[in-house]
Amino acid sequence: MTEHATWKIRVTGVVQGVGYRPFVYKLARERHLAGWVRNDPEGVLIEASGHESVLRRFSEELASRAPELARVDGVVALSRSAGRSAATDFEIVHSAHGGAKVALVPADTHVCADCLAELRDPADRRYRYPFINCTNCGPRYSIIRALPYDRSQTTMRSFTMCERCDREYRDPMSRRFHAQPNACADCGPRLFLADRQGAVLEGEDALRRCARELTAGRVAAVKSVGGFHLAVDARRAESVALLRERKRRDSKPFAVMVRDLATAHRIVELSAAEEALLRSPARPILLARKRSGALPEGVAPRNPNLGLMLPSAPHHHLLLDESGLDAVIMTSGNISGYPIVHRNEDALRQLFEIADVILYHDREIEIRVDDSVVRLSAHPALDGPLVTFLRRARGYAPYPVDVGRPLAPLVAYGAELKTTVAHSAGSRVFLSQHIGDLKNDETFAAHRKTAAHLASLYDLEPAAGVYDMHPQFRSSSAHEGIGEPGDPVFVQHHHAHMAACMAENRLTGPAIGVVFDGAGYGTDGTIWGGEFLVGGFERFERATHLRRLALIGGDRAVHEPIRTGVSVALDAFGDIDTAVKAFPAIGRLEPDRRHVYSTMRAQGINSPEVSSMGRLFDGVAALLDICCYAEYEAQGPIELEGLLERDLAMADGYEFDYTTTEVDFGPVIRAIAEDLAAGLPLPQISRRFHSGVVTMVRRQCREISRATGIRQVVLSGGVFLNEFLLVNSLTMLERDGFDVYSHRHVPPNDGGIALGQLLVADHRRALGNGRVG
Repeated sequence: MTEHATWKIRVTGVVQGVGYRPFVYKLARERHLAGWVRNDPEGVLIEASGHESVLRRFSEELASRAPELARVDGVVALSRSAGRSAATDFEIVHSAHGGAKVALVPADTHVCADCLAELRDPADRRYRYPFINCTNCGPRYSIIRALPYDRSQTTMRSFTMCERCDREYRDPMSRRFHAQPNACADCGPRLFLADRQGAVLEGEDALRRCARELTAGRVAAVKSVGGFHLAVDARRAESVALLRERKRRDSKPFAVMVRDLATAHRIVELSAAEEALLRSPARPILLARKRSGALPEGVAPRNPNLGLMLPSAPHHHLLLDESGLDAVIMTSGNISGYPIVHRNEDALRQLFEIADVILYHDREIEIRVDDSVVRLSAHPALDGPLVTFLRRARGYAPYPVDVGRPLAPLVAYGAELKTTVAHSAGSRVFLSQHIGDLKNDETFAAHRKTAAHLASLYDLEPAAGVYDMHPQFRSSSAHEGIGEPGDPVFVQHHHAHMAACMAENRLTGPAIGVVFDGAGYGTDGTIWGGEFLVGGFERFERATHLRRLALIGGDRAVHEPIRTGVSVALDAFGDIDTAVKAFPAIGRLEPDRRHVYSTMRAQGINSPEVSSMGRLFDGVAALLDICCYAEYEAQGPIELEGLLERDLAMADGYEFDYTTTEVDFGPVIRAIAEDLAAGLPLPQISRRFHSGVVTMVRRQCREISRATGIRQVVLSGGVFLNEFLLVNSLTMLERDGFDVYSHRHVPPNDGGIALGQLLVADHRRALGNGRVG
């Protein structure tokens, strides 16, 4: 007969706030085991007593049968002893608060099917309750103040549960057992609506008024899970135009929330894999190919994609039901350039500049969390669909990236744009949600708060801070006031990009890093951005790079790409008169302005030189008169790629010229001028340009590999958000026998750079080397 035994079992991962203890309780009772389960700062701890064979099966099922929202990283038997324990039943005991905090904070999730059914059931006591949730769904990271994840450590602590909610909360057989945001209309948060005249409505009246405003074509600000959205009817062109006018956002695409998957299929083309991503618990914004004429062109002008999401909060469902609308613009609720608003008082003070009414609630958001944005790419040569994050936030943050080996305790502060922060703890790197561009005090304050919040959740005490080496980055220049005990570590921008891709793919040894972006401070004091690097985490060399081009007017060229267009045309043709003849877009500039730009370029007046692939894309988009003046970052490159309509077929590409250290774009510009003069359609010119860049990447990797013997290649930097460039580079390099890797868990743009900074700094500290090269 099998011997009786008592096992103490540790479960790690996302196992708090996701119904894991009730799952263990039910499983243990099903297996007739005695003992207990509890949360503690490390995860879930179990003591179970029963037959050895049953305990083995129970231990396996702790991972294989875990709840949907759980992410089990490990199940380890800490001790095994013969004989029975003193326990005669199985119970859930109170959380333990001492010890190292390594349990993972759960991310915010959508409304589960059970809660959604109750929300729409007139016989249910939570019928139409806007904050319905259970252990399988609802807010998590956005309301957590500290671990372990108990109600008293969230923003729900100010709501005292009524008798019925409390009974559910304490019943291990209930779906709401220890669901920390548990509440109902009698005891929980409430909806409110304020209008410009100062009137305030509550509850159903607030919801109905907001619905009426939307159906009447007006703008509403809506407080969601991680902050406020600005909403209008997506099917009314005049409402979309009104929102653009008030938000001062003429061209940047808006995201759309749709009622259901049936509506999504009518608006965009969805594969089975895209549908699964759209309806996943994270409820991200998915970039999908839009159907012509399904929505007004003003929703996403000059773009083949549409950012689509399903409702993620109960009151989203109620608002769509009440209004009868099936598609609503849901864009970030903020003043341009500032972080998303998440406090009621800030919304009421700021958002009436844009919104006619503000729908808000009294459940506080502890930490703002934007919507995540993802894209799924498919190609016959790829090993399955390729997921790329454009923005990693709600639903995914702050889940860590496990790099497979222990790291020193460090904190990395990212870059200046699309910044995130990262903390290391053991082999895990906790990467924060998207914070934004550090252009103002509000975003900088959010940057600091996020870093402190992550550290406090896990009781982390970084030994040093890690920064971008750019001396003018706000995130770097403020290091003296932060106070980490060790000396700061400064990491070159493109090395960090390369290291981030290596880290998430758990690569070791040297690699070729193809890093294309807009700008990053180089080790030689110049601005880089079209780089072929060779090295690993601890050091790198610049193997070759794009030939430098002049940014006429410095940063103004980023917002006025025609300046870069003039610059690369002057490089290619030598004088402004020939450039005017080659490119009508330059000819449309006023003669005085052409003369000023030409003089600035010739004399080097406020025209820093950069080796930037992102700026080359800018220049080409301007020369083709696609985007001469950019409203948002990378508008020209996005619209240039948009001409391809997500058709990834390669063409006969324009040819670059090469030296031992540089890639010359001059021949490409001259060839574009010839095709433009010959009347070649812009989509074909765009395809030839994109194909030429892919071919250039392939050639350079071959040359570097011949010289070094390296066969690993990583692709990183914001330019690799370009789907044509990314997928075809992966495909062609794999065809050449390279082991080629891209980002799949963190964004290739600056949103992933903090991960790379940590890995570089950790290796340097291990070697006793704080240098940047």
